[in-house]
Amino acid sequence: MGDSTVANTAVNPDEPYGYLLVHFIEDPDGYAERIYMDISDGDNPRRWIPLNGGKPILTSSLGTTGVRDPHIIRNPETGVWTILATDLRVFGGDDGGWGEWSHHGSTRLIVWQSDDLVHWSEPHTLDMAAKPDGTRLELGMAWACECLWVPDYYPQGHTGGRGAFVMYWSSKLFADADTEHADERVTDSVLWGVTTDFTQESYEYGGVFIDTGGNSIDTTMIQRNLPDGGTRTYRITKDNSFGNGIWMDATDARRWWLPDAEWTRVQTHIGAAYVPDGNPSGVEGPAVFANHHNCGKPSDEWYLFVDVIPSIGYRPMTTHDLDQGWRMLDDPEYSLTAHTKHGGVASLTRADYERLIAADGTIG
Repeated sequence: MGDSTVANTAVNPDEPYGYLLVHFIEDPDGYAERIYMDISDGDNPRRWIPLNGGKPILTSSLGTTGVRDPHIIRNPETGVWTILATDLRVFGGDDGGWGEWSHHGSTRLIVWQSDDLVHWSEPHTLDMAAKPDGTRLELGMAWACECLWVPDYYPQGHTGGRGAFVMYWSSKLFADADTEHADERVTDSVLWGVTTDFTQESYEYGGVFIDTGGNSIDTTMIQRNLPDGGTRTYRITKDNSFGNGIWMDATDARRWWLPDAEWTRVQTHIGAAYVPDGNPSGVEGPAVFANHHNCGKPSDEWYLFVDVIPSIGYRPMTTHDLDQGWRMLDDPEYSLTAHTKHGGVASLTRADYERLIAADGTIG
């Protein structure tokens, strides 16, 4: 461990310090499709230590009772933390197979919330197929949802404030008439919607975000500030149709989720070198995050975890220039528990970090 367990009254409790990784574990013989948390060793994003002695921290009793692909984010206005997860249990649950799960799987996310990262609410569901008018989208599933906070999503004077989370996830979107989801030509697309608090009452479906004409899943996104005051948004997605593997594109559009945003391809075959035979389809579930001391300059440090399937788990990548793409992280000190799967990373404050360490009791 670093020196983080020793309280330091000389530092600002609100300064960035440490990182939290939420994930699930690949275990065909056990019930591991639950929420696990690892914390960085001090402020080092290259060394990770399991919380709760490596045992799950959150379990779903809803839907399939399995959760995969968790994402964690904090509301900058309220301070509330939210974990979103796919409602899918592959091991020890429904044995329908991936074809059945993608055509007739759960369209509900499992959601937990917390004010302090230690005490979490009971889970609730958010149905991505539900529309405000009471009708439903014909979705085959809702997988791997993430989101970005947009401080000016709503116009000035909007009741309840302007900020909202723009969400993006993978689904098969069938024609309204195809209630049996029988059309095998329908591909996995990335859809988008918006919410202010991850409740059904505030959720609104937006539309299609990524449609390549083939299967696209597992989008993760990050932004950096530009010298002219704008923002560049990067999205990293798994292609399952055209041999691109994990690919990244970027846009400077302010409202990046709308169809008229112009995206430029940056890199393909990301992480393929981690696959034993070099097959770019052998990695999925990317999770991107920034060194929280970044100032938004291209020379800052960024990290990307890619999930080597079926069971190897996360492997690290890094870059000092997002516009030049990613490379494998060559660091003999890197450490992460084996079989750690598809999750998300949050930047902490010193107070967050010390609270988690104090509450855990398994880290010495």
